[in-house]
Amino acid sequence: MESVSEMVVREFVFLGFSSLAGLQQLLFVIFLLLYLFTLGTNAIIISTIVLDRALHTPMYFFLTVLSCSETCYTFVIVPKMLVDLLAQKKTISFLGCAVQMFTFLFLGCSHSFLLAAMGYDRYVAICNPLRYTVLMGHGVCVGLVAAACACGFTVAQIITSLVFHLPFHSSNQLHHFFCDISPVLKVASCHTHLSQIVIFMLCALVLVIPLSLILVSYIHVISAILQFPSTLGRYKAFSTCASHLMVVTVHYGCASFIYLRPQSNYSSSQDALISMSYSILTPLFNPMIYSLRNKEFKSALHRVVGRMISLPQH
Repeated sequence: MESVSEMVVREFVFLGFSSLAGLQQLLFVIFLLLYLFTLGTNAIIISTIVLDRALHTPMYFFLTVLSCSETCYTFVIVPKMLVDLLAQKKTISFLGCAVQMFTFLFLGCSHSFLLAAMGYDRYVAICNPLRYTVLMGHGVCVGLVAAACACGFTVAQIITSLVFHLPFHSSNQLHHFFCDISPVLKVASCHTHLSQIVIFMLCALVLVIPLSLILVSYIHVISAILQFPSTLGRYKAFSTCASHLMVVTVHYGCASFIYLRPQSNYSSSQDALISMSYSILTPLFNPMIYSLRNKEFKSALHRVVGRMISLPQH
């Protein structure tokens, strides 16, 4: 009989696309094109904001950080998924799985708090426009981003430690395409109710606290906008908030569905589908929602492109 140490899981096998064996090459092409488009649009956003001084404002500073975060987030998940779509054996080492979980949790949690910071930025811009440059100085913006990253790092460290200190002796098959919390917990040999409660509470706090701050910000924002004398002023104010609200709805909606359900309602196929939406589709749509439909950004992009075209002529 094998000893326990010989039965310890040293790698995990992804089964996320096992039911779509005949479509994996087609999925590879589709996901690769989506990934390259996502990288390209985020690169355009970041470079335009950096190169055009008119966009050196707190709102676009946060958008730059958001684009960087989403680029890193997709890099943690999508390249490995693309490789697995073409591989016969879709495996990841135990350490690699832990690193992947920590990194995507760190970026995802930071993303939640960053959206709250962006909500605060909209609140200050609309409710305190005369003090905007003082209340949202560069130091404040950097401090908010640092706080979001610190919260994300702390939560990711605690959850990853709790999950990977559990014993894994039996199955190593994950019904998913990356190392998410629920699929990994499902194959653990045993886990205490305390660890499950702590993980659930941390996930709830990461979602509820930023979302509550966003709701409070927008209650003040909407009440302020409704007092604007002109219809055009109200429309412009609402349009600056609409993009943020769309991204908030998608992000918190998907995350709540995945992480705030009881384990008894766990469905591998549903979770894989929702996870695909926020790991591939959301980073694809966010640049378009935030920037490519924004007149101010498009004007800045035209200026940057114009300068780049004129440079070789001098």
